[in-house]
Amino acid sequence: MIDLASPYRFCVAPMMDWTDRHDRYFLRRISRSARLYTQMITAGAILHGDRRRLLDFDASEHPLAVQVGGSDARALADCARIAEDWGYDEINLNVGCPSDRVQSGTFGACLMRDPARVADCIDAMRRAVAIPVTVKCRIGVDDQQPHEILPGFIDTVAAAGCAVFIIHARKAWLSGLSPAENRTVPPLDYPLVHAMKRRRPDLVIVLNGGLATLGDAAGHLGLVDGVMMGRAAYRTPWVLADVDRLFFHPSAPVPNRWEVADAMSRYAERRMAEGTPLKAIARHLTGLFQGLPGARSWRRALSEEVRGPDVTADLISRAALMVSRRVEPVS
Repeated sequence: MIDLASPYRFCVAPMMDWTDRHDRYFLRRISRSARLYTQMITAGAILHGDRRRLLDFDASEHPLAVQVGGSDARALADCARIAEDWGYDEINLNVGCPSDRVQSGTFGACLMRDPARVADCIDAMRRAVAIPVTVKCRIGVDDQQPHEILPGFIDTVAAAGCAVFIIHARKAWLSGLSPAENRTVPPLDYPLVHAMKRRRPDLVIVLNGGLATLGDAAGHLGLVDGVMMGRAAYRTPWVLADVDRLFFHPSAPVPNRWEVADAMSRYAERRMAEGTPLKAIARHLTGLFQGLPGARSWRRALSEEVRGPDVTADLISRAALMVSRRVEPVS
């Protein structure tokens, strides 16, 4: 059984175009303890792009990891130094994304075929920083046999100093399936991830893939060190409301949806003063009141009224008033 204080006990997955700084600030209003991850940022973007836009975050987002995509050890070491100086708690290397873009750049899931290269990257990053350097991977790609290749992949990368492996319990098909299909079509193999923990009890093994409820997630604890939830945490964010109490601190208070909406209204006012359009923030909030009377009006306001020329941040608080408080479920 794992330590209740494990920082990896419950994580929210890095998700392209979804887990930007506005979404992470929102999710942190719901769970104070879940470990959050940025969407993947390529090494080239960090080295040559607008770092403030890419890397800035609110201090309340901790514990927070940055996920980096790349395969050049020297470039990744430079990125790790930048991320550590920026204040991140962890550098996570993407060895799981199956998109054409990452394949053309020789990173992401295709690196499952080259564990020695992944090990070189991990070694370079670890030598550059003091914060943890971790890997998020698949169980294999294409015609690889996961039971045959995953143990060796983990051993090789662990020998370079990686102590934390977040394993998406599906293969990735680099041809024949779209990135969206790769998140759902390949079958899940949870027992294989459990077996990796039994085989390497010295490592932190976090299970990712297909977790839709906290009950689903909690059922894996004790078999692995932690769980990572992705799409369910984004589409129905209130699923995170019991995370602190169930996974970290039994006496943790359960948040209030309307207080979260008010906090996001105040946050949006600050961001809008800096030039951020309200729709860039509001798009992440539509699932907050999922299942409650008035939720449709909330969604309509945040997807349609938000586009008005004179819209102000208090739209979020006003829209929340359209949702009934009388049937808020008791946790």
